[in-house]
Amino acid sequence: MKTLSLLTAVSIAALAAVPSVASAQQKTLYVAGYGGSFEKTIRDEVIPTFEKENGVKVEYVAGNSTDTLAKLQAQKGNQQIDVAIVDDGPMYQAIQLGFCGKLDGLPADLYDTARFKDDRAVAIGIVATGLMYNTKVFAEKGWAPPTSWNDLKDPKYAKQLVIPPINNTYGLEALVMLSKMNGGGESNVETGFKIFKNDINLNVLAYEPSPGKMTELFQSGQAVIAVWGTGRVQSFANTGFPVDFVYPKEGAATLLTTACPITKPNASPLAVSFVKMLLDPKIQLVMLKDYGYGPVLKSLVVPPELGKMAPIGERAAKLYNPDWTVINEKREEWTKRWNREVER
Repeated sequence: MKTLSLLTAVSIAALAAVPSVASAQQKTLYVAGYGGSFEKTIRDEVIPTFEKENGVKVEYVAGNSTDTLAKLQAQKGNQQIDVAIVDDGPMYQAIQLGFCGKLDGLPADLYDTARFKDDRAVAIGIVATGLMYNTKVFAEKGWAPPTSWNDLKDPKYAKQLVIPPINNTYGLEALVMLSKMNGGGESNVETGFKIFKNDINLNVLAYEPSPGKMTELFQSGQAVIAVWGTGRVQSFANTGFPVDFVYPKEGAATLLTTACPITKPNASPLAVSFVKMLLDPKIQLVMLKDYGYGPVLKSLVVPPELGKMAPIGERAAKLYNPDWTVINEKREEWTKRWNREVER
């Protein structure tokens, strides 16, 4: 989610030039969110309709969740972003830091897990963090599909495993899950760090945060197995590449894609409208189809062909929900330790 296109660079330049105080009648809405296939879906399926219906220009600024949170912190008191789309962990931080405005009139049939305290944010899609593997390579080698987080330690994957780093939610949740299944958890990640240092590092080709580079490593044949989310895996599979997603038997972790309107003087009401549009049933189905997001609306009927990977129904019910209150208190400390001990 860190790789920025030329188009994104132009968007950032435009963002820097936006007036410090937005008018309620502003003609440009600045939306910060993920890059890659998610950005394409938003640009193709959401922005044109929103611009036409509201007579506003939407500038999309791509970056990963920690980048967007850093922008919000850097612009404190002079916010330029109107809508932020980030993972649930950074969203809890954004709410705690007072960056998110209230969302009135949210759909009544939202799943409870999609709601945040005081409706300061809302989940727009449910993702599961688990394992991705190259089905063609596994079949050729006669390997059974992975079934467990412990499979990341299997020596046959030496230098063929890719995991996002700990500043990415996928890598962070892998650390939590490995700790949890070995007697620890969010409050005690010693076992997780030990397993990464002593067992998993030997197999790691790269700790890669960029979705574009992740897919390149698979396409080149260098990588055959990875830690990733259902959304990313579904998007990759949609290109025709032979990959599949595995819900580990110990449990996959919940990752919520979330959105909030940014609070600031004379904030545009269109920020709330943009967030609500992401909850429209039609857009929910588009994000399920294009990006593998589990819908957040209870009443949404999911066509069987769209529910192959996404966390819906029983799969969604079995997801492990990390304790972000504990994680966010420790995240900086864990990141420093990760850089010192694991990703050296």
